[in-house]
Amino acid sequence: MSSKESCRIELRTAIRQLSDRCLYSASKWAAEQLVGIEQDPAKFTPSNTRFQRGSSSIRRRFRTNEITSTPPTGVAYVSTPVMEEDEAIHGDFYLLAKSYFDCREYRRAAHVLRDQTGKKSVFLRCYALYLAGEKRKEEEMIELEGPLGKSDAVNRELVSLERELATLCKNNTIDPFGLYLYGLVLKEKGNENLARKVLVESVNSYPWNWSAWSELQSLCSTVDILNGLNLSNHWMKEFFLASIYQELRMHNESLSKYENLQGMFTFSNYIQAQIAKARYSLREFEQVEVIFEDLLRNDPYRVEDMDTYSNVLYTKECFSALSYLAHRVIMTDKYRPESCCIIGNYYSLKGQHEKSVVYFRRALKLNKNYLSAWTLMGHEYVEMKNTPAAVDAYRRAVDINPRDYRAWYGLGQAYEMMGMPHYALHYFRKSVFFQPIDSRLWIAMAQCYESEQLHMLEEAIKCYKRAANCNDTEAIALHRLAMLHRELDQPEEAAFYYKKDLERMEAEEREGPNLVEALMFLATHYKTQKKFEEAEVYCTRLLDYTGPERETAKSLLRGMRIAQSGFPSMDVEHFHP
Repeated sequence: MSSKESCRIELRTAIRQLSDRCLYSASKWAAEQLVGIEQDPAKFTPSNTRFQRGSSSIRRRFRTNEITSTPPTGVAYVSTPVMEEDEAIHGDFYLLAKSYFDCREYRRAAHVLRDQTGKKSVFLRCYALYLAGEKRKEEEMIELEGPLGKSDAVNRELVSLERELATLCKNNTIDPFGLYLYGLVLKEKGNENLARKVLVESVNSYPWNWSAWSELQSLCSTVDILNGLNLSNHWMKEFFLASIYQELRMHNESLSKYENLQGMFTFSNYIQAQIAKARYSLREFEQVEVIFEDLLRNDPYRVEDMDTYSNVLYTKECFSALSYLAHRVIMTDKYRPESCCIIGNYYSLKGQHEKSVVYFRRALKLNKNYLSAWTLMGHEYVEMKNTPAAVDAYRRAVDINPRDYRAWYGLGQAYEMMGMPHYALHYFRKSVFFQPIDSRLWIAMAQCYESEQLHMLEEAIKCYKRAANCNDTEAIALHRLAMLHRELDQPEEAAFYYKKDLERMEAEEREGPNLVEALMFLATHYKTQKKFEEAEVYCTRLLDYTGPERETAKSLLRGMRIAQSGFPSMDVEHFHP
């Protein structure tokens, strides 16, 4: 049997079992990967399957290295036995409880299963109690603090659930789904070490539950913790590693994993979206835009991850495309956090920051832990000069995800606006620690070092150098390096960076005051160094301009000709930048 056919069989079984246990998010994820497996051309032809889009030139463009349809590279595939069901006797009670569960009547579902002892029934009863506790916690938060406020509300079912699940685990009468729920409860109670151990046991026993992998990912905040996990080699592990690499800002490694997985799951929209997000983190906006356009053609009612697409359109100032995307998600599902963020981005691009905040707040009413909404709302408060509100929004973001560099960067900006550079510097350092490849963060930290209160120019130079090595698309770093070296009376270093900046401006065909400044300094510097031929090149270029720089260039040329002719020196007007 081929590896593809094995994956299909495993996923079909997993979809049924996950759905039967009301783990609908994991079931949906598995179904998307099942449909994403490249189809057998002997059975499926372009006339009878939607997968003919696989020949898309756009899709091939970003599927690198012509990956063959084999299991992910580096994986010694280990098959996992399919679980046997145990509900032959009490199936009718289970069906009634599942019906109540599907209607969100969680306590009724748990009550129906109170005397059932099968593993399947025990899981659904405990899961129903857990969700009943979560539902009541949400209600208390709204009643006590409002939808966006902090609250001390807790899930009151956690204590009894932990006690029962721990006993089942100790007696070895718990299945992988019960282990997943036990890990979830332990995580909520703050026992992260044991939660990781239990979740690892769950995914090793039953690797197709993506929800368990997601919870395990949330407990791996460092590479060391990740490397300490004792995970079995299964193709689901590759999905986990690709996802957690992205979370840990290992974007190139994540991208490589997803591109390998595409060899088998050729038509997975999920993988396409994750590749787009990885490229977005690497600031490859042109490629990201093409991938998302292709994704929307194939899945026109998709809302997941479209907020990332809206961020790209916002950065590129694509008004019409962002307006079309906002209209599209409104018609699909207006009250989704992603939809609200897209609409918020649209109003922000139009400069209507108050309206933008309304939609970000709406996103947070729908999901108080929606990270992007907190960060983007902080950006809007910065634009509105409401720094206390911005600081609060950013702090809520880092409470949810301490690795979110955008929130740390926002805190740095807010404190810089308040004239507190020491605090700002602390937060800028945090941001570059989590995203060291973003030139904007290094530039922000350098400008903080340059502030009047700190005036640490040598440290600013180090930051600008890092920015210049991180593809500084805004062309700030080289010019600032030249100016700082000039200010520190280091003409050779200043000339080096002026020349590099000049070369870049010429390559990009840019004009402006920076170009004139570079020509003026280099002409004067090389004349002082008696390198008259090089100085004359820059002076000649300055003659193409009108204004004082033209006259200065003429004066420099006269002085150099007199010096070269051997006549006694005479007073010549020198340019002092």
